[in-house]
Amino acid sequence: MEAVSRRGFLKITSIAAGSSLVLGFNFLNEALAGDMAEAVFAPNAYITINSAGLVTLMAPNPEIGQGIKTALPMILAEELNVKWDSVYVEMAPLDPKYGSQTAGGSGAIRGRYAPIRKAGATARQMLITAAAQQWNVKEDECYAEDGHVIHKPTGKKLGYGELAAKAATLPVPADVPLKDPKDFKIIGTKVHNIDNQKIITGQPLYGMDTRRPGMLFAMVSRPTAFGKVFKSFDDTETRKVTGVKNVVQAHGVVAVLATSTWAAKKGRDVLKVVWEDASPLESTSEHEAAFAAAVETRSDNPSRNDGDIDKALASGGKVIEAVYAVPNLSHSPMEPMNFFADVKDGKAELYGPTQVPANMRNDVARALNIKPEDVTIGMPRQGGGFGRKLRTDNGVEAALISAAAKSPVQMMWTREDDIQGDYYRAASLAKYKAVISADNQLIGWHANAAVLSGGSALSRGFPAGSIPNFRMDSHTVKSNIPTGPWRGPTANASAFSDESFLDEIATEMKKDPVAFRLELLEKARTQPVGQITYNVDKLKSVIDLVAQMSNWGKNKNVFQGFAAYYSFSTYVAQVAEVTMVNGIPRVSKVYCAVNCGKVVNQSGAENQVEGAIVDGLSHALFSQITFNKGATVQKNFNTYKFLHMKDAPLDVIVKFVQTEDAPTGLGEPGLPPIAPAVANAVFAATGKRYRKMPFEFSSAPPKTATPAKV
Repeated sequence: MEAVSRRGFLKITSIAAGSSLVLGFNFLNEALAGDMAEAVFAPNAYITINSAGLVTLMAPNPEIGQGIKTALPMILAEELNVKWDSVYVEMAPLDPKYGSQTAGGSGAIRGRYAPIRKAGATARQMLITAAAQQWNVKEDECYAEDGHVIHKPTGKKLGYGELAAKAATLPVPADVPLKDPKDFKIIGTKVHNIDNQKIITGQPLYGMDTRRPGMLFAMVSRPTAFGKVFKSFDDTETRKVTGVKNVVQAHGVVAVLATSTWAAKKGRDVLKVVWEDASPLESTSEHEAAFAAAVETRSDNPSRNDGDIDKALASGGKVIEAVYAVPNLSHSPMEPMNFFADVKDGKAELYGPTQVPANMRNDVARALNIKPEDVTIGMPRQGGGFGRKLRTDNGVEAALISAAAKSPVQMMWTREDDIQGDYYRAASLAKYKAVISADNQLIGWHANAAVLSGGSALSRGFPAGSIPNFRMDSHTVKSNIPTGPWRGPTANASAFSDESFLDEIATEMKKDPVAFRLELLEKARTQPVGQITYNVDKLKSVIDLVAQMSNWGKNKNVFQGFAAYYSFSTYVAQVAEVTMVNGIPRVSKVYCAVNCGKVVNQSGAENQVEGAIVDGLSHALFSQITFNKGATVQKNFNTYKFLHMKDAPLDVIVKFVQTEDAPTGLGEPGLPPIAPAVANAVFAATGKRYRKMPFEFSSAPPKTATPAKV
């Protein structure tokens, strides 16, 4: 059994005065006040058990599709010894006593796993103690099962609800044993998403489902290009549209308020707004020229500098070069940006999609010049985030419009608004050089990248630490194009360039790509150069597993490409298989091995990885945002293209490395390796390298796939 010391437990727990025991963050949601009329056992901010035995879990992090409303109750049910489907889940309100309530960085499960296990185990132990005292028997004669405490010698039992009042009076035990993972019955199983039924039957779940008395729908006219700002507007025609109630200017935009979204849109269509230039109107061609110039220079402070790359380049070894480019990308979550806001009497109530509710509260308070405690943020389920909702502009905009209109508003974005008003994944370009010695060893690596301001394009991870001369330079190209985190920040660009270039080096050295990486990993283990920022064993574990899964290199009639990467402490290796259809490469199958620590919900974990692969493949093949004089060229899904079902792999096979390590991130790490895996597979099929995304495949004659001999 894993033991939790009293000191360790008290770091995350406290006891409130009164008849109810409150561990953890000492907070109960007002919505449960009615249930607390009777004695309630409330073993932290997450959990309450009332006298009827109802177990309620408050899910602290926003649900953006990562499955926390399903996985967190699985963790609780495991340690509390209740059935998973007997736990009622509510989205927690924003409160600092929950700690960070962010949904980002693939951190929700890994951040809540230990606290919820500890809280559940503590509650279980205290319920056992309560039963033992009531029966006047020894605690070790009792055990918890299926929401009851049972006395082993006699078989008599009491439900958790019957024990709630007694348990609430007990002191916190000094040491609380956690379950041995070998005894898990719930964690690691497959459980379907708790909201599936509500989603497929169209029940209200999302921010845009909000309806309040007197609420108006708002649609906003925003600058037509980045670099333009508001000057004036004429709403004469807008106010003639049936249903339009008001037009207000706030936050540098003009909002049309109406009794329906359609009326608001029709009113906006005839609104005349004058925008004026405030900063340069940039174009993608200008960015690309700046990137190309930047990577021909060295930065003053390299991101990493092991050995002497200049000496290696001058050593007489073979130097190979390649340049890789990735475009700006839109987040384009299925749910476009929206927010409900009601600002009145110096207070603000907001409800809508945000990955950072605390930041949203603070930014709204700052914009309205009120106190943060006077801002309430409600967190509905969200239709995806991918980093876009780490920004708070949607809620701030809704709050300012509500304040200006003196009305509750539901601010809605169209898909065109969403794509043209994003904080984009920053475009970048990376130039690589490698040096191969006369005895066929990789002795030098130089990566030199340029990225739009706000972005990052290079990682200091593998193969750093395995190469004696290793340098990384990064340059920022200043721009007024807004950029921000996008699923798998940095890794979504650096994995493509790093793993593609490793494949090119392996080909030049006539080494099998998988064996070559394992060779480098062994050097990192036995002859490390500089700091090793990755776990050699975990990276090797996924490489070995995916090679086994895919029968790597054993079928000469199959064109395969390999890539492996890590992000958010999770290691992922993928093999993509490509077939040629009328001379065009098509991804037919993807094998994926993942080391993400203990898997809580096997079904949810598989869904996360499969979704990341399809998302990454979609952007690798089709998606890009380009700019012409500050305006996005792409406006909707007819021009900002996504993967169609006909282009999706016929099969995606995911396996997880079996481990008892604590969970690590999972929502993002499955995405970065797919682009290089596909690019490398296409090279195996066609002999052509794709170094710029999106790949936009064209006809090319296939060639026989003959894996290199090692």
